[in-house]
Amino acid sequence: MTTETPSTPVVIDEPTVARDWVKRENRAGRRVALVPTMGALHEGHLALVRRGREVADSVVVSIFVNPTQFGPDEDLDRYPRTMDEDLRLLRREGAAAVFAPTASQMYRAGASATVSPPRVAEPLEGICRPDHFRGVCTVVLKLFQILPASVAIFGQKDYQQARVIADMIADFDLDISLDLLPTVRDPDGLALSSRNRYLAPADRQRALSLARALDAAESWTRRHGLDPTAIETEMRRVLGDGGVDAIDYATVVDPLTLLPLVPPAGQLGDSPHSAGGDQSAEPAGAVALIAAHVAGTRLIDNRRLP
Repeated sequence: MTTETPSTPVVIDEPTVARDWVKRENRAGRRVALVPTMGALHEGHLALVRRGREVADSVVVSIFVNPTQFGPDEDLDRYPRTMDEDLRLLRREGAAAVFAPTASQMYRAGASATVSPPRVAEPLEGICRPDHFRGVCTVVLKLFQILPASVAIFGQKDYQQARVIADMIADFDLDISLDLLPTVRDPDGLALSSRNRYLAPADRQRALSLARALDAAESWTRRHGLDPTAIETEMRRVLGDGGVDAIDYATVVDPLTLLPLVPPAGQLGDSPHSAGGDQSAEPAGAVALIAAHVAGTRLIDNRRLP
């Protein structure tokens, strides 16, 4: 909705100042979109900013590497931090403000309250990274409180995260809408991720096996129908042939609950696992999800199956 020449976004680190900024925008009649990120921005993030400018008058981008969503052996310390480049890109895309707090500004000394994630957080990442979604829900709820925007924009590459946030919004009756954008990929098919910059060229070639495995899952479904066991076997074969170091999961599940598909193929629209929410809002079918490791980097990807 905004068409002015982009200017340098205002950078705010204090939560109270950030909240006042959003409130001033609202009082002026300007609809605000929030794009939460951990920085190290790439074209996928920038697509979210551009979407924000389509659906709102002002876009605020949060840049915060949230320590509470990292496990003890994960990459918190080496996660890429590229603030100067991020600000250059956000100016180019017309973001109005950037909220970039420190950990101590986001979590006061002695803070102990956390958000218990909804049920959809329990499988997959909930097994591989047990405290991850507690940290995600806590920081996202804090961002929604600090930055009371009208709409929050996320990408679907983190499919389970999007489902978790959607259920949290519904369960808590939060006054914000959720806008989800399709995964943005490089021309070779690799899903864009800040962690891709860890990959050496040869490792990147191995990482492409995630996209190839999802292509195989979709092709199998179109040719043979929705057979989760057969599709999972095919995805694991492609990942193994591609040389990934380890597979956390390569699975086909209910697109709402992320639980295994119990009904036989052809009856998947009535999954008994679906709990809460308007099931009619999602088409029947399934989603294939992969988490795999390449050269010490954990990568995820997904594909909705027909």
